[in-house]
This record gives sequence, C-alpha cells and structure tokens, in this order.
Amino acid sequence: MGWMKSADRWRWWGLAIVACSSVAARAEQPPRTGGEDRPVQEFVRVVRSDDGTPIRLETAVVRYVPANEPVRGLTVDLIGAVHVADAMYYQQLNKRFADYDAVLYELVASEEARVPKGGQPQNRHPVAAAQGGMTSVLELAHQLEHIDYTRDNLVHADMSPEEFAASMKEHGESFSQMFFRMMGQSLAQQNAVSGGTGQSRLLLALFARDRALLLKRAMAEQFEGMEGALSIFDGEDGSTLITGRNRKALAVLKRQLDAGRKRVGIFYGAGHMRDFDRRLQDEFQLRRTSTEWLQAWDMQGRK
Repeated sequence: MGWMKSADRWRWWGLAIVACSSVAARAEQPPRTGGEDRPVQEFVRVVRSDDGTPIRLETAVVRYVPANEPVRGLTVDLIGAVHVADAMYYQQLNKRFADYDAVLYELVASEEARVPKGGQPQNRHPVAAAQGGMTSVLELAHQLEHIDYTRDNLVHADMSPEEFAASMKEHGESFSQMFFRMMGQSLAQQNAVSGGTGQSRLLLALFARDRALLLKRAMAEQFEGMEGALSIFDGEDGSTLITGRNRKALAVLKRQLDAGRKRVGIFYGAGHMRDFDRRLQDEFQLRRTSTEWLQAWDMQGRK
C-alpha cells in the first residue's frame, strides 16, 4: 500500500476494522434473555422499508425507575450512542441532555479532562485518524465534535488512562490481544453471517458511485445486535473494556444519586448497554419502564 497517502491508508484501515468488528457483533450474540428469563433490551436497531432496504439506524433511550420503593421523580436513562452519526442526531441529544440533573459520559481520560466545544484538537494518532476517515467516507459526523461536553451537568464517568492500564495488566489483557481476538472471531464467523454476503456488500459499496449510502446500509445490517459485540472480550471476571469501565460509571452513578440527583442519564456506547441493563436491575433494584428510539443514520437516499 505504499502508493497510498498516510491519511488514505488510515481511512481504509478504519473501514476494515469496522467491517470485521461488525461481523463479530452479529456472530457473537448470546441467548436473548438477561438471566432469570428476563428479556434482553435492544439498544440498536435497523428500520427497513417494505422491500427490506435499511432506511434508518436507531439507538434507544431506555428509562428505569425504582422497582420496590419508588422515589418521587427518580429516573435513570440508558442512552445508547454510536460514535459516528448524522449531525442532527447529536443536536437532538444536546437538547435532551439539558433536561437531566446529570449526564454520565464515557471517555478514557483523567477526571479533570474536559472536551472543548468542537472536539479535541487535530490528533495524529492512528485510531483518531481512522475515526476521521470514517466520518469522511460515510459522510457522517463524529460524536466528540458535536456533543457539548462543556455543560455543567455532563459528568465524566469512566476510567483514567492509568486505571485502564492497571486493569488491563491485572486481567492479563493487551490491545494486540483484543485486536487479534476480534479479527480471529470475525474470520471464523464471517460465512455464518448474512449467508456470507455481508462482507461482499461492503467491498462492492467501496467502489460504488453512491458509496457513502451503500456503505451505511451494508454496515447498518451488521450493526444489528451491536450491543453484544464486545462480549467476545469478557471472561469469567469480565474485561477492562466493558465490565471494568461499567463498574466505574455505576460508582459515579451512586455518588450522583446519593447527592440527590433525580434525573440521570448514562450516555455510553451501545456495546456497554447490555451489562448496564443487568446491573441497574440487579444492583440498583431498578426496572425498565419505557423505550424511545432516536434516528442516528438516515439511509433513505435521494428521492
């Protein structure tokens, strides 16, 4: 690939990562119950037209209230996020966040870190370059550039880099291990997903005239069941990527509730939500009451 510019290489590398991870997401869905025969709440779905064409990718806002002794006005919302989406999606979230006493958000950073309006300054790190390439190729916007993290009610609820590294060491984890596990799982399962045609559609879409639309449609089909994608990393004691970070977020949630916050949102990637759902019910004695769907990707195309 020496003929490609560095930025272009990372664009295609970003697409390759998403393609592989999406296959793993579909292949690794666990049984559709959450323990004790509880139905598993969906946090990402694809809406299709009458002929089966994907036309919208949507994420859920699921509300929880006390199950036994109701506290007047106490609600906790799980707000599933996709990190690359239509700008209108993030504008809608910004308006919604104004109604909460606290919105807990994910970002592996120190507690003092603050994301400025418009996102982080230009980053030459390969992961940042790949994410930038994704927004360009899919004609979408990036979450860090459009969510207003400067609001007083947005609360950091994630590990610091030092905590993340220490947890990975404790669990015997590494980034290379995560990458190759996902790659291996993807390669092992790709023929079982969509009759083996999902990857082919992605490759064909790369060279189509309406590339962005066809890529989004192909990838959206793979994203169904996305909330179970990262389960391939969890062992018996969980993982840093999901379990460890979720524990940290819920510790922050407890502090916010103890401080008298009544309306709280947890704004995290959809891959974290299945574990959050279980823990809110088992550890916080909350129950689900309603689900609202937000449009993240518009895939209807030009009329």
